[in-house]
This record gives sequence, C-alpha cells and structure tokens, in this order.
Amino acid sequence: MPRVPMIFPGQASQSVGMARDLYEAAGPARDFLLQIDDALGVNLTGIMFDGPGEVLTETRNAQPAILAHSVAVALALRERGIAPSLVAGHSLGEFSAAVASGALSPLDGLRIVRRRGELMFAAGARRPGTMAAVMGLDGESVASICAEVSREGKVVVLANHNSAAQVAISGEPEAVAEAGGRLTGAGARRVIPLDVSGAFHSPLLDEAAEAFAEFLREVPIADPEVPLLANVSASPVTRADDLRRGFAAQLTAPVLWHDTMESFAGAGSPPAAVLEVGPGKVLTNLARRAYPAVKFIPVGTVADLDQVAAEMQGTEAPRAREAAGS
Repeated sequence: MPRVPMIFPGQASQSVGMARDLYEAAGPARDFLLQIDDALGVNLTGIMFDGPGEVLTETRNAQPAILAHSVAVALALRERGIAPSLVAGHSLGEFSAAVASGALSPLDGLRIVRRRGELMFAAGARRPGTMAAVMGLDGESVASICAEVSREGKVVVLANHNSAAQVAISGEPEAVAEAGGRLTGAGARRVIPLDVSGAFHSPLLDEAAEAFAEFLREVPIADPEVPLLANVSASPVTRADDLRRGFAAQLTAPVLWHDTMESFAGAGSPPAAVLEVGPGKVLTNLARRAYPAVKFIPVGTVADLDQVAAEMQGTEAPRAREAAGS
C-alpha cells in the first residue's frame, strides 16, 4: 500500500456543494457521510450540499462539515490503497489528521469538532474578537508589534504563522485594528480583515479552552498509528495524552504551520509528494510557492481521487490519456 504525507485544511475551506459527489458514489466515504446527521442530531449534509452559505459558514457548522469532507476523502484514499505516512492539519484540520492517523474514530472526530465549534461560537459572542491576515512581514516582527499593542492593556497576538510571508493576528477588534496600522507602517504589504466569528488562537478563548479540555477527558483517543505534527509545537506526537493536551491548547496558542511544513517539506530529504486531503486547496497554494521541489496535490473530489490513485499506482490517469488525444 503506497504511503504518503497528508495535510488537512482548516476553517474557510468550506463551500456549498462540498462532498456531494463523494456522497453519491458507493464506498466507505458514502457510508460515513450517511451517518453524520444522526451522529450530530443536525442535518449537516443538507447544509453542506445545499447551504445556505451563511449557515454553512457558522463556526459550529463549518468545522464538522470540513472534517466530514476531509475524513470521507481519507477513507476513499484508503479504499484505493493509499494510506498516510505522516499527517498534519491546520487548526481544525488537526482533528481530521487525527482521524486519518487512527487516533480518533471518524464519528468521535465529528462530535469533537462540533463541540469545539459551539464553544468557539459562544466565546465570540461573550468576548467579541476578530482576526486579520498580514502579508509581507515576518512572524517575529508581527509578534513584536502585537506585544507592543498588548502592553497598552489591549489583547492582540500572532495567531497563525502560515508561511514565511503570511501570518494572522487575533484579538480584540480595536487592538487588531491598532496592530494592523502599525504593521503597515512597519512594512507589511497588506493587512486583510478576516470574516471570522471570534478571536481564534488568542487569550479571548481561555474559557472555551478550559471547557473543551473538560469535554475531551471523556472522549476516547488512541495513540496515533503514524506521527502527527502538532500545531502547538510543530513536533511529532505519538501518544494519546499529548494529543489530547494539544487539542485543547491550540484554541489559545498560535498555529505553527510554517514550522510544521518545514519539518517535513523543507527537510533535507523532502517527500516527492504531499496530499492535501479535503475541500479546497488553500494549503497547497501556500506550500507550492515555498517548496517547489515537492509535488503538492489537492484531493477533494471523486475525480481527484481517481487521478491520484492512478498516479500513485504508477499508471497514467484516464483523463490524462484523453487529453493527449488517445
């Protein structure tokens, strides 16, 4: 069975119509998707397939929808004989990665992220916050400016270190706006407000993190069968207890995605290919520019699955032959 590193997307990768083709095809992906509405007590597949978009985008719906799509693709990959050698996921995607690693069952993963989304949604209502993407300035400079603003009695932190030239900040709306102005003055190419329901990966989610840690104590988590690179450390996790602690900690800690990618794509012997498993290709677009020697392949549809299965088995995919005119 071919084994390949797999990465899993986070929030904002959702779109109306997601995973419909997987639902309509026979196999383990469909079998899983048929269970998710009853497991959650919510018509999640209806929201995924038909929207409306504003309901799908709600944190409490977007998170289980993205995990459901990602896990369905991972199950379909395994059906085609492709398994992970190493996994990582961006924020929410870490839970999809944990399912793919064998640490969580698919339905437990779904229930966990539904609860996570509910807690984050409620935290945003109690303590309003926001986030902004910062382009063209290194993480150290961004963190330093956030610390300056925070010393004035406000809350703003570096939340996501996505690449060498892209980070996100998170905190109180006034503090994020203040930091954004200073970052532009320090040389940031752009500061872009993000459409989110709260200050994710910041101290404003302290209460949510405590409640989530309590919830996780009752969830069965196994040791991962393959290493999982954790968001909070960018280091491999191989024990269930460490994974459980990391799940709770990442609500208030920065996502060290750049360091995570450096751990395997930027290493001395990088893999030939990495699969982005789930909806969209946000992580692929981030990585392709930074790691041109590695082939990043987004896999989110039945057509993508057939193509990558053909490539991994060393045969030319049917659509490639048709394009060549044969």
